[in-house]
Amino acid sequence: MTDQSKLENCDSASAKETCFNYAERKQFIQKLFRQHYRQMYRLATMLLHDDAESKDVVHDIFAHLLRESQDLREETAEHYLLTSVRNRCLNVIRSRQIKERVEHLYFLDLDTTITPTERLEEELKALYKGIDQLEPPVCRDIIMQHFRDGVTFKEIAIRLGVSETTVYKHLRRALHQLRTYLNNK
Repeated sequence: MTDQSKLENCDSASAKETCFNYAERKQFIQKLFRQHYRQMYRLATMLLHDDAESKDVVHDIFAHLLRESQDLREETAEHYLLTSVRNRCLNVIRSRQIKERVEHLYFLDLDTTITPTERLEEELKALYKGIDQLEPPVCRDIIMQHFRDGVTFKEIAIRLGVSETTVYKHLRRALHQLRTYLNNK
C-alpha cells in the first residue's frame, strides 16, 4: 500500500490524524536521512570495515524509525542516530566473533586426530634428544628451566647473571635449533 493510498483510506478524524502523523514522520525521517546519512555511514564503515554491512546498518536504523513511532526530536536526532549506528555495529561485530569462534571450534573438531600413545612417546623422546644436542649448553639450560620447570625469563636472567634480552636471544636460538632438528628427523 502506497503512502497516498494510506492517506486516502483514512475515514475517521482520529485515523486521519494518525495518517497525517505518519506522513509528517516519514518526511521528518527523510530529512534526517539526507542530513545524517554520510556521517552515519562513515562511522559504520570505521567500525565494521565493510561497505555493504555499513550501508545495511544505516538503512536498518532508518527502516526501524519508519516502522516504530518514536518520539525523536531534531535537536537530539544526531546523537540518537550515531548512538544507534554504534550499537548496531557492535552487535554485528559480536555476531561475527561468535560465528568465527563456532567455525574455529568446528574445524578443530574435524581436525582432531587421536595419536597412539607410542607415537607421542616417540615424539617426546625425539624432542628430548634434540634438547640434549642444543649448543651452546646455556640454550639447553634456558629451555629446560623455562618450559620444564616453569621459571620466568627474569628469574633465569638473575640465576645466570645475564640480561633478560640475552635469555630471549638464547631461547630463540634454541627454538630455531630444535625446529631444524625435528624437521630433519
